[in-house]
Amino acid sequence: MLSQNEQVFTETKPWFKLWSVYILGFLIIILVGLYLYSQSLIRVEAPKKELGEKVVITMPSGKTVYTYENLIVEEDGKLLYKGEINTIDLTGGVVEHQDWE
Repeated sequence: MLSQNEQVFTETKPWFKLWSVYILGFLIIILVGLYLYSQSLIRVEAPKKELGEKVVITMPSGKTVYTYENLIVEEDGKLLYKGEINTIDLTGGVVEHQDWE
């Protein structure tokens, strides 16, 4: 038969394992929470470009182009729209400074 000291040890051993699982789970929850919090603090924003005043270009065909002043360039006697991706020839168009939406 087991002595009283041995019975107490065998009874508290599962209790110790259960607490270690609780502590480990609590630490994992804290680490995940801190990771998610730190990710929410990171903000990546593109720099704002100064596009200039709003202009309306009326083409000889009657079509209108709405753009910004800094995107219009004059090269070799031609009026060109230079965007990020494409370039459009606006030669012959009349440029008017208007506020459009």
